[in-house]
Parts: sequence; structure tokens; C-alpha cells
Amino acid sequence: MDGTAIIILAIAGVVSVLLFALKGVLDQLPEVFDSASRARDAWKRFKEEQDEAAMPKETEQPPVADDDEPPMAA
Repeated sequence: MDGTAIIILAIAGVVSVLLFALKGVLDQLPEVFDSASRARDAWKRFKEEQDEAAMPKETEQPPVADDDEPPMAA
């Protein structure tokens, strides 16, 4: 009879430790997901910057309008 009580208490102790560990892991999951999304966003920004740096710069000059020229002396 005493052996049965010890086994029941041991099982209850193991279950409580497992539940405590599970709760700790579940409490950390939102932070892990936030970190993963921040890392993914940073990677996308990094790749976009690399793509922009690889593209040649366009050397466009703004068009000159006729109104910008000074009047001619007669």
C-alpha cells in the first residue's frame, strides 16, 4: 500500500514538472514569433538594398522648358 502512494506521488510530481516546463515554452512562443518576423523583415530590407545597389543609376537630366530661357535683346 505504501508503494502505491509513492508511485502516485512520483507520477503527480513528474506531471507537474512537465506542465511547468510546457507553460514556460508556451510563454516564450510569442517572443520567438516576433523575433522571427523582425528577422524576416530585416532580411527583405537587406535584399532590397542589395538589389538597388546592383542596378545602374540612371543619369537623366530634367527637361528644359522654353519659359526658362531669358528674353533675347532686339
